[in-house]
Amino acid sequence: MSEPLLEARNLVKRYGSVEALRGASFTVRPGEVVALIGDNGAGKSTLVKCLSGVEQPDSGEVLVDGKAVSLDSPTAARGHGIETAYQDLAVAPDLDPAANLFLGREIRRPGLLGKLGMLDKAKMRAEATQQFAKFGVSLPDLSVPIGALSGGQRQSVAVARSVAWASRLVFLDEPTAALGVVQRERVLDVIRRVRDTGMAVVLISHNMPEVLSVADRVEVLRLGSRVARFNAAEAKLEDLVGAMTGALPQEDAS
Repeated sequence: MSEPLLEARNLVKRYGSVEALRGASFTVRPGEVVALIGDNGAGKSTLVKCLSGVEQPDSGEVLVDGKAVSLDSPTAARGHGIETAYQDLAVAPDLDPAANLFLGREIRRPGLLGKLGMLDKAKMRAEATQQFAKFGVSLPDLSVPIGALSGGQRQSVAVARSVAWASRLVFLDEPTAALGVVQRERVLDVIRRVRDTGMAVVLISHNMPEVLSVADRVEVLRLGSRVARFNAAEAKLEDLVGAMTGALPQEDAS
């Protein structure tokens, strides 16, 4: 088994009198999909924020490639090849898919025109086409606003954008929420393709059948701590639900 790419050890995070993380630990290795699951209030969002530089833990440590690091901003996380696609997508509905892919990272035209702020839309569209094809994102027309696409297509673009800029790891927060069956499977296929490139994927999801269908491993949070870890190929639905609810005995998952 390969060494962890990203690891959290005994993270504690308090918001006033509320302790969102109570010694939470987490591990993800290169080239695997790890599902992070837990009931509402388990600490999943807080843990992801600490591992993507949005929040800083009050104590504990975060390691990348076995070395302690300070992820004190999303920029610092990106410096380690870590990107995050949040549940609200954060797409610009009036822009086309290519413009959304390069949102905040636009390519300017060479020479004086670029200095004047002119964008190289042709180059961005060509590179976007390559990225979408690489991850199996099928779009009927790259010139239409993303707001005119289906929910599954918009979500696939959001996932592809994070993956395009991540070099090692991408967090996906509920990427299939509110999608139909066909659209959900399209997004899951993108996740599998990302894993097959050697990149690590952390999937945050409440959909247990979905988790078992796409994840290699499952880590369970409950009340701010990791309480169980499963090999997805050997886990059953009742195992995951039991760990989330406390019906199964808590193992030493630190």
